[in-house]
Amino acid sequence: MTMATLIVLGAVYIAEAVIAPVAFSLFLIALVWPLQARLQAFVPRLVALAISVLLLVIAFSGFASLVVWAFSRVGRWILINLGRFQAIYNQMAAWLEEQGIVVASLWADHFNISWVVGLMQKFTGQVNTTLSFWLVVLVYVILGLLEVEGTARKIGTLPDQRMARVLLVGAAEGAVKIRRYMVVRTVMSALTGALVWLFAELFGLPLAQEWGVIAFTLNYIPFIGPFIATLFPTLLAMVQFDTWQAVITVFACLNVIQFVVGSYIEPRLSGSVLAMSPFVVLFSIFLWTFLWGLPGTFIGLPITIAFLTFCAQDPATRWLAVQLGPPDEADEPLPDHPHPKT
Repeated sequence: MTMATLIVLGAVYIAEAVIAPVAFSLFLIALVWPLQARLQAFVPRLVALAISVLLLVIAFSGFASLVVWAFSRVGRWILINLGRFQAIYNQMAAWLEEQGIVVASLWADHFNISWVVGLMQKFTGQVNTTLSFWLVVLVYVILGLLEVEGTARKIGTLPDQRMARVLLVGAAEGAVKIRRYMVVRTVMSALTGALVWLFAELFGLPLAQEWGVIAFTLNYIPFIGPFIATLFPTLLAMVQFDTWQAVITVFACLNVIQFVVGSYIEPRLSGSVLAMSPFVVLFSIFLWTFLWGLPGTFIGLPITIAFLTFCAQDPATRWLAVQLGPPDEADEPLPDHPHPKT
């Protein structure tokens, strides 16, 4: 079992260029299909497809534009205030050198002009790769939306009806869970962004709108995204304010916002349908980040949701869904032996 899992993960890692676009296209099809199915009741199939794909492209273009706008504004502010950052760096370097840590030599060894040029080349190559990746995903989405109904009919005619039921019910329930996950995540991201924006305005932190947008976009990546969205404004506060008390206040308040929204409000909206062990959530994020990089960070949790949903459909694998679910779920009866709830 362990060896088979390692072989599968190795194949997924090696074949990232082939498998990752397919995984993203299935994820997007799960989101878009209900819209197309409703549209097909009123307009021809190809027209419904065109409308669905157009709305998808508009949504993703708008999201990407928000990300570029916010980070470009922050980058421009950093360039304008490089002198302040240099002063803080000099103070920290002097303090570290007093402790016996020579920062100047470390900087010269690791952060030279060759490193900067290499970083820019890597960034440019990543942009080109990302554009090609999303173009392939879009093609898969178009083809997949055309074949959803036909694929379901083919699965329904499989000789092994148990496997057919697992595939059909698992796909349907997995798609519902993924859509619910994205709705809850979007609402919580919007709430987080609004609260961060409001706090930054009240506290006098520059770029309040930009921090709100960054918090909104990064909140789609559990754990890692909120941490980055908290870290960036804190670094800016080190330059903006003269006291460490103000910096600590910014860091603490932003973490309170992330904690209240992510750990208190969101679980109550998502309910037990999307409940998973926190360990499994964090592990899936790091695992898929390792396998596929940034795309894996975003899609890792939806893949895990779909995987556990399929496992829950078959008695042979249902134990895995129970073990990887929330801690209190193990006390509940398995679906094969339903008990009436009073």
